[in-house]
Amino acid sequence: MAETGNTGKGVTAGKLAITVQKRLSRAQEKVLQKLGKADETRDVVFEEMVTNFNKQMGEGSKLQRDMKAYMVAVKTLHEASRRLQDCLADMYEPEWFGKEEMNAVVEEMIEKEMDNNMEDTDTLWLDFHQNITDNSMLSIDSYLAQFPEIKARIAKRDRKMVDFDSARHHFSSLQKGKKKDEAKIAKPAALLEMAAPSWAQGLLSAHQVAQTNLSYNQAEEELGRSQKIFEELNVELQDQLPVLWDSRVGVYVNTFQSLANHQERFHKEMSKLSQNLNDIMTKLDEQRQINEDANHSQAASSPPRGSESNSSDYKLPPGFIYKVKAVHEYAATDGDELELTVGDIVLVLAFDNPDEQDDGWLLGVQESAWIRNKDISSKGVFPENFTQKL
Repeated sequence: MAETGNTGKGVTAGKLAITVQKRLSRAQEKVLQKLGKADETRDVVFEEMVTNFNKQMGEGSKLQRDMKAYMVAVKTLHEASRRLQDCLADMYEPEWFGKEEMNAVVEEMIEKEMDNNMEDTDTLWLDFHQNITDNSMLSIDSYLAQFPEIKARIAKRDRKMVDFDSARHHFSSLQKGKKKDEAKIAKPAALLEMAAPSWAQGLLSAHQVAQTNLSYNQAEEELGRSQKIFEELNVELQDQLPVLWDSRVGVYVNTFQSLANHQERFHKEMSKLSQNLNDIMTKLDEQRQINEDANHSQAASSPPRGSESNSSDYKLPPGFIYKVKAVHEYAATDGDELELTVGDIVLVLAFDNPDEQDDGWLLGVQESAWIRNKDISSKGVFPENFTQKL
């Protein structure tokens, strides 16, 4: 057990020592390169690729942030729209014109039938948000997910390039040292070598040659290994980075095209509900104007208190039942029909023969024509649902 533990500690310590030595060697190599005492491997084309990569990653990250902010805004607008609808329903007074229709519209905005499926505005909002998530946000997330791994490989490639430069410089220095050692071995200068017997001098020379060759061979192997690792990473990245750079166009097109399509569909459906609500508000305003006109007309036709009124001014025609106000225009299509303009006051008359009255139709004469002519010859029939009873 003790041996196993010692072995484990030894392996860990060995790896730590190797890591520290690599870092020191790289730091030393970078210092020498900055001082101009060691040449550096440079690849201008690859450096341009890395510049594009960093630019692409920055743009993609900004797009991701802005899309997330847009999705938060969609949720916020959804909540605000819901509160606004609730406010409208609460404040719409029962006596206002179109109360039931308004309730139906608001109810439709809460539960809307579309393509034979019940789809409320909440569903429209939620579908809109989900579609952005599925077709735009996830696409961007997937696109950006590949950048950290490639960035790490670029950093590794840079480290291996320094290792390659360091091994290359070390091997070059050994080559120069080997030549010098060989020259020294040819004419020994050490006193020990000169005092040693001839057979001992041969052993010393052989030992020096062996040591020099060992260091030289190790440096050559390290150079080959570091060069292979660097070149493999370099080739892979040179193939991958241009492809990644070109892919940005398709990602941006798909993202914004999908977003635009979903926006168009969402706003198209919401505009239908908004138009219905606008129609109700328009009718409410028309009714307000009609009521104001009726009040003004009644006030103008009423004689002052205490004065004698001229009954010939507003004597009701025979058969008069009640008054109605036209809320829609109606163009007569037959000689016995009455033309209606929005705001017209019509005096409804009883039919001489009740059997002649069709469902949904009334008989009447324009109030202005009766006051002017005291004649009901201009009477005619008109659709009841185009008027409102006063």
